[in-house]
Amino acid sequence: MPRAGANPRLSAKGPAGRSPSRRHVLAGVAGAALLGLLPRGAAAQDIRYFRIGTGTTSGTYFPIGGLIANAISNPPGSRPCDRGGSCGVPGLIAVAQATLGSVENIELLRSGAIEAGMSQADIAYWAYTGSGIFHGKAPFEGLRSIGMLYAEAIQLVVRADSDLHGVADLKGKAVSLGEEGSGVLVEARAILDAFGVKEAELRPPAYLKPGTAADRLAKKELDAFFMVGGFPVAAVTDVANREPIRLIPIDGEIADGLRIRQRFYMDQVIPADTYPGVPEIHTLGVGAELLVRADRDPALIHGVTKALWHENTRRLLIEGHPKGRSFDATKAVANVSVPLHPGAERYYREVGLIGNAANEPTGGATP
Repeated sequence: MPRAGANPRLSAKGPAGRSPSRRHVLAGVAGAALLGLLPRGAAAQDIRYFRIGTGTTSGTYFPIGGLIANAISNPPGSRPCDRGGSCGVPGLIAVAQATLGSVENIELLRSGAIEAGMSQADIAYWAYTGSGIFHGKAPFEGLRSIGMLYAEAIQLVVRADSDLHGVADLKGKAVSLGEEGSGVLVEARAILDAFGVKEAELRPPAYLKPGTAADRLAKKELDAFFMVGGFPVAAVTDVANREPIRLIPIDGEIADGLRIRQRFYMDQVIPADTYPGVPEIHTLGVGAELLVRADRDPALIHGVTKALWHENTRRLLIEGHPKGRSFDATKAVANVSVPLHPGAERYYREVGLIGNAANEPTGGATP
């Protein structure tokens, strides 16, 4: 997929008038459009832009978001789906916009600066209810889900020769917890608290992007870093190719207690050799959801949802990223963190997934 740079044609589109050129952007089949190569007969009113807030470029959200953008796009002049062309929404140009991650995506959605955003399920729920890390803020009652995409794993990375073997061992160590505005930081703090480690006991705590944290671990400037993402995560793979690493398990009674208290946590197993030379480990995971605002056009969101789960999209995801195989439409509405958007709900009803798979027989989840 081509990487798009600054483009004045995007700056005037969408609510809030913000241009994706302010951040890294991945374009879908709309890449040609972003480069000014639309067919001459394409009228401006036939084109709609759809910005998807993802995460950092070294995480999982950004490449997955780019694949989704490709799948749901269908700019004017595209070859028809049944002839091997785009199976996206007619006239739609979607782009994946790099952000700090879940927390920032929620705020961008709240302000209307993006059309969709990826988020960890627990963070979406807290935003919707005004609880957790959003305590004291107005509940984002207009937040809606298109569905769960896949499960993300909480990953705690150390060098292979490290004397760290459990979360409690992090006391007195230099640990990166993730950037402010990221879901990584939220989960890292939850894990530390559960295992009785105070943030102030880290020497020192760091708040770095995944790529920067991985680089500093390899240079022995950090003892460990947290990452949350669909494995394999690019930043972890990168450091594993430079320096032998291990993953610290997050399991046992404390993890079980977290899972009971926090309904969005689930057991996750990271298979052996997901990263070079790293054995299988057990950890906690949380669902990754695609979110939109409730006031988005139901017909548009129906089309986006239909394109997201099209059989051609699955092939695109499998070929484009190892996590693509984990996308499963039959699990998309099971235990979603906020209510489904009416357009998405309509699609799931049409294909028979509302009812047995959903949290309530009338569709959508009850937070």
